[in-house]
Amino acid sequence: MAEAVGAEIVSVDSMQVYRSMDIGTAKPSAAERARVRHHMIDVADPGGMFTVAEFQRRGRAALDSIGAGIPLVAGGSGLHFRALVDPLRFPPTDAAVRREIEAQTSGETVAELLAADPDAAEHVDLENPRRVVRALEVARLTGLTPTVRAVSDEGRAVREYRPLLEFVAVGIDAGDSLAERVTVRLEEMIDRGLLDEVEGLRGRMGPAVQAAVGYRQLLRVVEGEWSLDEGIGRARDATRALARRQRTFFRRDPRIRWVEWDDDPARRLGSVRAALEEAGWTS
Repeated sequence: MAEAVGAEIVSVDSMQVYRSMDIGTAKPSAAERARVRHHMIDVADPGGMFTVAEFQRRGRAALDSIGAGIPLVAGGSGLHFRALVDPLRFPPTDAAVRREIEAQTSGETVAELLAADPDAAEHVDLENPRRVVRALEVARLTGLTPTVRAVSDEGRAVREYRPLLEFVAVGIDAGDSLAERVTVRLEEMIDRGLLDEVEGLRGRMGPAVQAAVGYRQLLRVVEGEWSLDEGIGRARDATRALARRQRTFFRRDPRIRWVEWDDDPARRLGSVRAALEEAGWTS
């Protein structure tokens, strides 16, 4: 698509930003990147943490750098996509404050959050400790409770899918073939040397990379905790679950027009272009 319209690709894949994670993230090859300029790939060390806030800052700078050209945003991370095109704001973080909160029990963190914001349950999943900790951290640092953030102009715009940057979007849905496609792709990754890639990253994985689907499971294989078959099976199941969550996330966005997957590349490209043009885009 990028070659057909003369676009530059901006990746919104949360893991392709990390160097040395080539096979397991299905990163574009050097040959593909030579054909079309890509942005937001190989910009971070796998031992660090590349936050969504940092992704937003650098990703928007990449969009600006394209100038009058055409940016083609592509990828599966819904939050990173919305961080580029929507008025999302990411409050500050503080390691010391977070450690204090994490030292509390889950009951204590929920109680403190509800004391500060009795309606917090309408905006935060109180059964998710990570989200509760983050909401409480933001409240302590800024005084902005989940309810205050939700009723702000930016909060309403995000909920109503009102973009900061105008765009047209198409999603390609693999439908019932998705699970099988995940299985086949994972097998291809293993054949290409994914286990060796994980072995090479061992000892220099930051928290984000350690938690990445596929890498997390195969690291247990490399460390001798699981057999290869068990690791591959768990990686397959986790990848399928991730694909379902991503699909659900994007399906909520009313701005995306959907087309069905077609094995023929020419027909697939034609379907995407037709959907874009129907949405008002002209090349």
